[in-house]
Amino acid sequence: MTSPTEPSETSPYAEIHETESFTELRTRFRRFAFSMTGAFLLFYVSYVLLCTYAPGLVATKLVGNLNLALLLGLAQFASTFLIAWLYTRYAKARLDPLADSLRYASLAPGHDLVVLSRGDG
Repeated sequence: MTSPTEPSETSPYAEIHETESFTELRTRFRRFAFSMTGAFLLFYVSYVLLCTYAPGLVATKLVGNLNLALLLGLAQFASTFLIAWLYTRYAKARLDPLADSLRYASLAPGHDLVVLSRGDG
């Protein structure tokens, strides 16, 4: 029995799944996703730790009633939108061209899959 992430040998996607281009596509996606997830979690955990262990620091008033804790909390929302925007740009430049080449190659007669090097796309 195959795992949910591995296509069976009779699957129409098995040929694509084993190409170097698909492996590169998956690597590019994971590199971005894991690094952004790590950066966001580091930012979030730092915010929680600051609020927990340095309440005097985060209570520092910056402008009017705006303190550091509120500013960092709002920055969490801003960072979410920033990461979404960065992913859109990254996907258009580095993921979509490679995914499109795999898609079109799989539809071509004879399934002559295109293999791209790491520098392509």
